[in-house]
Amino acid sequence: MMEWFEAFEAKVGGRLRRALVAAFGPDIGADAAATATAYGWEHRRRLEKMDNPAGYLYRVGQTAARRELRRRPLSPIPGDVVLPDVEPRLIAVLNDLSESQRVCVLLVHAYQWRHQEVADLLGIDHSTVRTHVTRGLERLRSTLEADRAN
Repeated sequence: MMEWFEAFEAKVGGRLRRALVAAFGPDIGADAAATATAYGWEHRRRLEKMDNPAGYLYRVGQTAARRELRRRPLSPIPGDVVLPDVEPRLIAVLNDLSESQRVCVLLVHAYQWRHQEVADLLGIDHSTVRTHVTRGLERLRSTLEADRAN
């Protein structure tokens, strides 16, 4: 049983952390991933029998993160920090996307996951991931272009 969980964590632990960080920012996402991993360890016998244990732990982390979100903001908006090759308003605009759009856009474009990998982790259809990515990118483009025009 211990070997199964160690192999499982080695296989999906990093991906789970990246997905939760994409959804909830670096601080809250990392804490949520740790909470989900600890929960997974405690319930490893039940987890081993599941069809999608990574998706289940994502939901555990999501619940933990949402509790924490009530207490603090998602991501700090950089002030005078200059990021190379990155639109300075990108973080603020990403924070305005829905959680689903933000997670899908970041996992697909920042972490270069395939749509099916995102769908498997989140427990949604491949077409839903594609829709979230498309709508999220459209909103990013239109918001950033409108800001440039002003």
